[in-house]
Amino acid sequence: MDLETVRTFVAAADAGQFQEAAAELAVTQQAVSKRIAALERDLGVRLFTRTARGAELTIDGQAFLPHARELLRVAERAVESVRTGSRPLRVDVLASRSAASGLMRGFHRAHPEIDLDVVMLFDIETAVAAIRSGSIDASFRAVAMPGRPLPEDVESVWVLDERLQLLTGPAHALAGARSVPLPRLAGHRIWMPGVVPGTEWAAYYDDLVAEFGITIEATGPNFGSDALLDTVADTPALATFMGGDTRLIWPADHNLRRIPVTDPTPVYPHSLLWHRDNPHPALPVLRAHLAATATAPDTARTWAPDWALRH
Repeated sequence: MDLETVRTFVAAADAGQFQEAAAELAVTQQAVSKRIAALERDLGVRLFTRTARGAELTIDGQAFLPHARELLRVAERAVESVRTGSRPLRVDVLASRSAASGLMRGFHRAHPEIDLDVVMLFDIETAVAAIRSGSIDASFRAVAMPGRPLPEDVESVWVLDERLQLLTGPAHALAGARSVPLPRLAGHRIWMPGVVPGTEWAAYYDDLVAEFGITIEATGPNFGSDALLDTVADTPALATFMGGDTRLIWPADHNLRRIPVTDPTPVYPHSLLWHRDNPHPALPVLRAHLAATATAPDTARTWAPDWALRH
């Protein structure tokens, strides 16, 4: 059923005359007549009776009118759902308690008038594909991995260097340290079951291991952050890395320690990715907010892989 014929029918029903409906729709009276006739053929009923005063709805026309109005309302809602600026800004943050999630919470506090839809995708390939298809508007990622340049139509900008901390249980050898130099971690077991080969964070930790000779174990299934924290709390020989801006909660009796890592401080670089032709009006607002709140990276006292985008 053609929506223009339905719209013409409603206009004629409201006006009571084909001529007035034609004027409202900016078409000829003949066009109105042809559209009504086409709709009547589709429905197999007469919708109007011609009278000296114009056109009156038949019983079938009266029955069809409220449904015709609803068809037009549904069509308008469908268009509105994808009209630029009418839908929420859709952003990938990787994990709900990540630093990127914190950045988006800050953006929401600063711009509560902007509707947001926050999603959590897995690896950078998935995120980039979603950006290019238009299913998301932006993603927070560590980018420029060796051998995996971003597509030319995807742009990125650095937004945050997240300082890594060492997380230990109360019986770990370093639990009492106020800070620990990165080279001193050589020989200690750093357990990170969430490091999945082929991901951008795996590339990051591969470079960290190669440069400083530390040991990162990704053995065993990844049962999530709660299981990781339970194991670190109960195992004196294990520690793990945690982003300084990552928000995790654990039982008080775990007595976990978050210890700053120094000389140099390893930082995980977060960048914002988006499609260069994305028209969503809230996207430039997000980029401007992140630029205004970002702190320039301290490259003299921190470490990140050579491929990390930090400008």
